[in-house]
Amino acid sequence: MSQRQLLIALWTIVTKEVRRFMRIWPQTLLPPSITMTMYFIIFGNLIGQRVGEMDGVPYIDYIVPGLIMMSVITNSYSNVASSFFSNKFQRSVEEMVVSPMPDWIILLGFVIGGVARGLAVGAIVTAVSLFFTDVQVHHPLLTVLVVVLTAVLFSIGGFINSLLAKKFDDISIVPIFVLTPLTYLGGVFYSIHMLPDFWQMVSMINPILYMVNTFRYGILGVSDISAGGAMVAIVAFIVVLYALALWLLKRGQGIRS
Repeated sequence: MSQRQLLIALWTIVTKEVRRFMRIWPQTLLPPSITMTMYFIIFGNLIGQRVGEMDGVPYIDYIVPGLIMMSVITNSYSNVASSFFSNKFQRSVEEMVVSPMPDWIILLGFVIGGVARGLAVGAIVTAVSLFFTDVQVHHPLLTVLVVVLTAVLFSIGGFINSLLAKKFDDISIVPIFVLTPLTYLGGVFYSIHMLPDFWQMVSMINPILYMVNTFRYGILGVSDISAGGAMVAIVAFIVVLYALALWLLKRGQGIRS
């Protein structure tokens, strides 16, 4: 395929993915904003007044980056996982696989669609947070970079989940039993310095901890870990998962019976 044909193919997949979640926005964009509003009211206003400050900043300011990142992670992941599995279930993905379109274009198209939804929900949650607090971004470039890379990482993860899934129930297993616990234990609501030494070491193996803290450093300028090391780890995860997803797609995992 020529470069122009590749761009057309990529644009077609991305447009289809964006239109899909925009068409059903009451299901894809509205619920996260309502959920995060409840978090801001309960944890930020009610509990936050009793907590006071965390790492020298008001508690409601402290949890804002974590809640934004949590919404980006869950939505970028679920968008790709549900969308690609639906294509598998309807057998329409087979038409893409047998077409001249390279596998990396298929993967990239779905990932960009997941990133678009993750960033859209993240922007909505950010707008909601402005009704409760006034957060000043300390490092804008780092903030944007880490949220985009995180959305890319979990979009690829959703793609892998959809390839390995054999039924619709398999799509919900990872978000419920893996993503949700890791997110809540990833420093969204607390600093790991509050934990005993043993649990601090355990927390360090949680990859979401690095993403949340790097995003928090970009916004608030405070973090429990090194932002530079965290960025290296995020990029490494992306490279590994991208290679795995492309390999699974090339061998027809979950597609060819």
